[in-house]
Amino acid sequence: MERPLRVRIRDGDEDAFADLFDRYARSVYNHAFRLTGNWSMAEDVVSLTFLEAWRLGGRVNAEGGSLRPWLLGVATNMVRNTRRAAARHAAAMSRLPPGPQGGAVGDFADEVASRIDDTELLAAVRLALDTLRRNEREVLALCVWEGLDYTAAGEALGIPTGTVRSRLSRARRKLAAAAERGEPLRAAGQMKEGRTDAALPMQEGNR
Repeated sequence: MERPLRVRIRDGDEDAFADLFDRYARSVYNHAFRLTGNWSMAEDVVSLTFLEAWRLGGRVNAEGGSLRPWLLGVATNMVRNTRRAAARHAAAMSRLPPGPQGGAVGDFADEVASRIDDTELLAAVRLALDTLRRNEREVLALCVWEGLDYTAAGEALGIPTGTVRSRLSRARRKLAAAAERGEPLRAAGQMKEGRTDAALPMQEGNR
């Protein structure tokens, strides 16, 4: 009888981590992209997430269900760390003298837009999401796009279920208000229960 994946992960089984990656790498990538809006950064977050999962594997509880909520929580922390590192890098670069071409650095949105057909919708969704606080975006991403329930999202983020519920409620109110103000959120008509296809960069498989 094969041992449960949680037990194998806790015991440092390399084949178990390969299985974990095969099952959830796509889900982690999509979650990272939704939080960052940056394809390249999302790829980095995937690598960092599974490295961190390997480091933390010994702490995994042998009892429980899917490890996906745990991985998404690790990924959320990696996004935070990556954002802080990017901000420090940008601050350092801003102190350098301009290069021959003026030192201009293209907005990462250009990279995203070049790889998305419906760029207008993507830009509108990002604009609306920018009205949210970081912790509200994280809850929205986990509960709406990743489909976690309040309990699983709370487990992923290390916060009480009631906090998840209140943050999600605030996020939805803010998005509705953005749509009412006439901001270019066509997603208001295309989002169903908070979902939008523009924020689904890859088809998710085994969840």
